[in-house]
Amino acid sequence: MNIAYFLADPGIGIFGTKGASVHAQEMIRALRALGHEVTVFATKRGNKHGDPSSEYVPADLKDLPVFVVPVAGAKGAAAREQATARASARMAELAAEESYDLAYERYSLFSTAGTALKDRQRMPLVVEVNAPLLAEQSAHRQLHDTQTAMESTLRTFGAADVLSCVSTPVADWARCVSAGTDPRIIVTPNGVNVERFGRQRTTTPSSSRPFTVGFLGTLKPWHGTEFLLQAVAAGSGLAGIRVEILGDGPQRTELESLAVQLGIAERVVFHGAVAPEQVPAALSAWDAGVAPYPVPQQQGEHYFSPLKVYEYLAAGLPVVASATGEIPEIIEHGRTGLLVPGSDPDALAEALGRLAADPQLRQQMGAAARAEAQQRHSWQTRAAELLEAAGTALPSPVPVSEVIC
Repeated sequence: MNIAYFLADPGIGIFGTKGASVHAQEMIRALRALGHEVTVFATKRGNKHGDPSSEYVPADLKDLPVFVVPVAGAKGAAAREQATARASARMAELAAEESYDLAYERYSLFSTAGTALKDRQRMPLVVEVNAPLLAEQSAHRQLHDTQTAMESTLRTFGAADVLSCVSTPVADWARCVSAGTDPRIIVTPNGVNVERFGRQRTTTPSSSRPFTVGFLGTLKPWHGTEFLLQAVAAGSGLAGIRVEILGDGPQRTELESLAVQLGIAERVVFHGAVAPEQVPAALSAWDAGVAPYPVPQQQGEHYFSPLKVYEYLAAGLPVVASATGEIPEIIEHGRTGLLVPGSDPDALAEALGRLAADPQLRQQMGAAARAEAQQRHSWQTRAAELLEAAGTALPSPVPVSEVIC
């Protein structure tokens, strides 16, 4: 099957390093591994348009056809939104020059590229919904033309043969927004490329090295990284613990200052962002992976499917994570990791102390975590199920929880 993959979000480079870029790359890898041809239409390749130093093209994707329609020269929210809409229309025009069997679009505000190609070529359209973008953009950034954003969203959702939502809260939101258009909605959580994390772990016995825990992800407030630092400073049994933070973002300076204030700066290493292919080697030197999310302030706020947690599992790491959102469905407490209340550094410190004191428990949990990733969470499994949904009758719709659009 020949697939046109649309990524019109100007904040996501197809070969970038943040989670959204990794998600796109892995779904494309999975589709190709299943024998399909994929052509990408995106607004940029790397993290910064025109800056080759920010672009990391994995060796196995160097032959991936990528057509870039940049959103350039737009100053201010209004101009940027209009430029995104124009780029979306141009992507559809470029794609229409070839024949495709399936259109796959990552939902982006002001884009109707997949819908436009479907109108031209009459093939199925899969729309991947990773966030309630209308609400998110209004709350955290700036949304100028709300009416056009809603119209393009409704057009895209209404044309989709399948809306593939990353979590149940996102599926609830999509159903609420698209009421009356009757889209076919399924939940497709994030996954992991298990083979990439298949190398032998490099950790040595705890007697000859410090117990090392790590955080992987963008440094933004809703990831709760500060609670990890507070836990390490507060934990009575964590005096020798080493913390590695793999990622960058707007909260980095604040977190670095916090480590100094807590007196643990010499034990915390900020590596910054790294290329996705470097992540497995980094995780192989950790003893546990941490996802210290805060308590949501309102229902449905923790709507994402945490990519980092799946990668911790695949790396054979016991996972210490907040019991919020979808995480309790991924981590089995006491078997593949330890669940703690969100926004609770004392509980987090206790869980880390338990792992630090028991190498055998870490080994047992890590083995179970790896097996769980292999059996249930591979990207190829996710892609195969999604394509089956696009081509066959769907099972019963996912249940709807109480939602406010």
